[in-house]
Amino acid sequence: MSTSFLATVLVDGALTGTLYALVALSFVVVYRSSRMVNFALGDWTMLAAGLVSASVHALGLSLPAALVAGCMGMIALGLGFNRVVLRPLLGRQVIALIMVTLGLGALARGAAAVTLRGVTRRIELPIPADPIEFLGVLVSPDKLVAAAVAALAVGLAAGFFRWSRIGVALRAIADDQQVAMAMGIDVQRHFAITWGLVGVLSVIAGTLWTFVAGSGFGVALLGFKVFPIVILGGLDSIVGTIVAAVLIGVLEALAASYLDTHLGGGFSHVASYLVLLAMLFARPHGLFGRPDAVRV
Repeated sequence: MSTSFLATVLVDGALTGTLYALVALSFVVVYRSSRMVNFALGDWTMLAAGLVSASVHALGLSLPAALVAGCMGMIALGLGFNRVVLRPLLGRQVIALIMVTLGLGALARGAAAVTLRGVTRRIELPIPADPIEFLGVLVSPDKLVAAAVAALAVGLAAGFFRWSRIGVALRAIADDQQVAMAMGIDVQRHFAITWGLVGVLSVIAGTLWTFVAGSGFGVALLGFKVFPIVILGGLDSIVGTIVAAVLIGVLEALAASYLDTHLGGGFSHVASYLVLLAMLFARPHGLFGRPDAVRV
């Protein structure tokens, strides 16, 4: 195959990886603030995309208004989940929080199936779809714009955690909830902010992925692609998430283009998990993650 084809595959994989990074960022935000593993990530993103799609097609709102409506709906859902479910579990073992997120995922799937039944899954954005050729490399404008928006959202979230007072407080809560509470940090208020932020990120990620992939409610499966990324990059590392997402996107694109014809059509979906297994053996805390320091 030609060099231009290889370059096209690499660029397309990197752009897809940027979208993966935005979805994975929601996982990292929850983990960095509460040390909770959110297994409802794909379902949460699916529900966010469904709310935007319903606002456009069922309520007749414009796209900007639908995005605002979707953000308000997901923020309200996140605040309610934090108030009704997570607050009674404050200080409990991590396994209890993990089981809660599994229940949240089941609830999101059921709610989407009932309330969003019959809603058109496609979300159209005012972006041309015809590929652009640059130096022999074909680039999809829709993926390029979506990747740019995703990169901006990831950068803003990274800056939020790095330099804002709320971001520093969330990192302190993740290190030790009891000490954070003793220092006067309102843990419940900051958990509410976390889930509100996750709701907004889910709306952006769900809308962009639905536009690029054309599958609003199938986006729930996207959550399964995110877990190898966050393990590979490091559960608490935003930089690691970005790097790992691009690597996984490129790996899947190369596997789909060069290996699927020889090893089977689904190998590109399995390749990331093979990398995940190798990483768990070689470096369990990920490329950019740090092992927990334990005083003995």
